[in-house]
Amino acid sequence: MITYRLRGLVSLYVFTSTLIVAVVFLLYAAFAHYAPWIHLSLGVGFGVYFLSLVAGMVASARFIAPIGPRFNRLTRPDAAWLAFRQVALVALMTFTVIVATKDRSISRFFIATFLMMAWLVLAYVNMLLPRALARMAFNKTHLLPTLFIGKSAALGRLSEWIVNKQALGILPVGYLSNDTPPKDSEGSVRYLGPTSDLARSINENGVGQVILLDLPTRREEIDAIVEICQAAACRMLIYNNLEDRVSLPLLPIVEEGHLFFTTQDEPLEDPMNRAIKRIYDIALSLPVVIFFLPALSAVVWLMQQIQAPGPLLFVRSRGGQLHTEFMMKKFRSMYHAIPNTKRESQQAWPGDDRIYPFGRFLRRTSLDEFPQFYNVLKGEMSIVGPRPHLPMHDEEFSRIAKTYRSRQLVKPGITGLAQASGLRGEITDPQMLHQRVQLDIRYITHWSIWLDIYITLKTLRQVMFPPKTAV
Repeated sequence: MITYRLRGLVSLYVFTSTLIVAVVFLLYAAFAHYAPWIHLSLGVGFGVYFLSLVAGMVASARFIAPIGPRFNRLTRPDAAWLAFRQVALVALMTFTVIVATKDRSISRFFIATFLMMAWLVLAYVNMLLPRALARMAFNKTHLLPTLFIGKSAALGRLSEWIVNKQALGILPVGYLSNDTPPKDSEGSVRYLGPTSDLARSINENGVGQVILLDLPTRREEIDAIVEICQAAACRMLIYNNLEDRVSLPLLPIVEEGHLFFTTQDEPLEDPMNRAIKRIYDIALSLPVVIFFLPALSAVVWLMQQIQAPGPLLFVRSRGGQLHTEFMMKKFRSMYHAIPNTKRESQQAWPGDDRIYPFGRFLRRTSLDEFPQFYNVLKGEMSIVGPRPHLPMHDEEFSRIAKTYRSRQLVKPGITGLAQASGLRGEITDPQMLHQRVQLDIRYITHWSIWLDIYITLKTLRQVMFPPKTAV
């Protein structure tokens, strides 16, 4: 089956890439004894570090799962990012050994330079090795001639998939359909005849796999196809075309032998992932609240007294996780006025006269958001997540974007994928809202701790160099 082919390719890659990095380590360790700029103790033992390297590389196989079928055709940025995560895990294993054993004999410079060397090697290995392994593993003797049965329109939707799977030895030989084949079918999978020609087509083309593009309406037709495939020792796959009916991507879930479909993946439903994210939130927010926030609050309060006297903080209700509400804190960036729901619901715009001069600086640099680190410590927010809005805006936006409420499946964040992508400031048209919602949902369905770190670093850069969209 196709899944096993990809799984086997990944296993081959993990073994070979680990072997390559291990050889680089051994060669560099041998060289280090003669390099005058690397100071090694006479009794240094590389064995335990070699084992930590191997353990880190084997454990990094989990990073390949999210890449999925693209694994054997990674782009340069993807290959470099995967290499960074692999080296980060190796570094974690290595420094854990150093701390646990209190080893003073190993050169920190040796470790640091090896990790940089390993990243360069892996960046190239990730680009070239999966392709090379695929060519070796799925050569002429392991090709899988594949026949498709069903409507040509369904075949068209699988065209990109068919091209991508040829690297795994999936060789399309043609398709059978009772529909009239399209006139412009040249260059695509060739039409072989009606479905009644199944037995003949399998024999003539040496077919090893049949893919049903849609289930026949009559039970007898299905039974006939199954019998022919079984008699010819031919594998059979059934393509899920439910998306044509519900207009949404569907993900299969197997629960105690029962097959279900869901409309989106949710990595943060995993308790371990939630724990990792919470640890990350606390690790970042606690130092900010203890060491940075008091000093910043004093500076902001002083500037407020000079330019716009009033309370230090602006505290208002915001939409939280699962339709809850919480009181979100911000440094007040506008002139103090009697609370007015209608006026407060108006989003800030460039040149907004409600904002005092220093408040404009706070908003451009996002420093006005720093009190929300306290909301993060309380567990009401996260460092990274969809930005929260006023409850009345939630109602308004949910009428414009049907998937808007999906943002509330996770905790709101101080920053998010939309904000890190430059989508900040006033929402002036439905298209802007749809773009932000799309990115927020992408964050929810593709969450990883590495994505949180990436968004945090990108946001930190925007704090130092504010984009034009910052208001």
